[in-house]
Amino acid sequence: MKNAIEVKGLTKRYKDFTLDQVSFQVPAGSIVGFIGENGAGKSTTIKAILDLIQKDAGTVELLGEKDGGRRKEVKEQLSVVFDECYFPEGLRVADVNRMMNQVYAHWEPDTFFDYCRRFELPDRKAVKEFSRGMKVKLSIAVGLSHRAKLMILDDACGSLDPIVRNEILDIFLEFIQEEDHSVFLSSHITSDIEKICDYILLIHKGRILFFENKDALLYDYGIVRCTKEQYKELPPELVVGVRENRFEVEALVNNRRALEGHSHEFVIDQASVEDILLYVVKCNVESV
Repeated sequence: MKNAIEVKGLTKRYKDFTLDQVSFQVPAGSIVGFIGENGAGKSTTIKAILDLIQKDAGTVELLGEKDGGRRKEVKEQLSVVFDECYFPEGLRVADVNRMMNQVYAHWEPDTFFDYCRRFELPDRKAVKEFSRGMKVKLSIAVGLSHRAKLMILDDACGSLDPIVRNEILDIFLEFIQEEDHSVFLSSHITSDIEKICDYILLIHKGRILFFENKDALLYDYGIVRCTKEQYKELPPELVVGVRENRFEVEALVNNRRALEGHSHEFVIDQASVEDILLYVVKCNVESV
């Protein structure tokens, strides 16, 4: 299996929004970070991939199977965590274990309870008494306890505190140590994406703006801070986005090495994933 997810020309039309010819892949054994502003189409993409909404065009393969979201044997190998917990509110941890044992053919109770202890989930409280973060941790514990090969998370970790989030990210890195395990992580916390992802997928207003290797992206992109006169000397083909104030211009460039070869006058700082998101989206908003 080359790709855990393969999407080609995915289209979904609503009255006021269109997911427009979305194409990308999640290579097996990798973590792909899915970023974009609120309303960009992240959740719509994930729901279409999972066959939770009907697509208008395009194809989706999950774990090598066309329309895998419809196939029971593929669903067995998926772990999907949304930003809301959908377990009945009256259940306790032991009840969730019994229920999942009936749902998944390869349910592992010992693994589940180990994660519950690791996440410090109270075993005597009902789900309705859990905090939002506890509910997310319960969903992740379930997702890691039935031999899934592909984890898909839709802004699931945003409600977790930084310490727990960091622990969860480490668990994802452990998960993909097996070559046929993959993670598709939608998140608005770009520092998380930057920490663990192999590839970054950026969507804006229903269109994919880029799909890039994260290390190459961070190596190539940079921010130039200069005067308005100096900005005029920048090669336009290197400029991805610009922010301007009364005193200076900040420009995102997509090839720091090429700019350094063009001129040594510019001071170029490394760009973070958040910088790239802000500049690229701003540039596309202004060009509409």
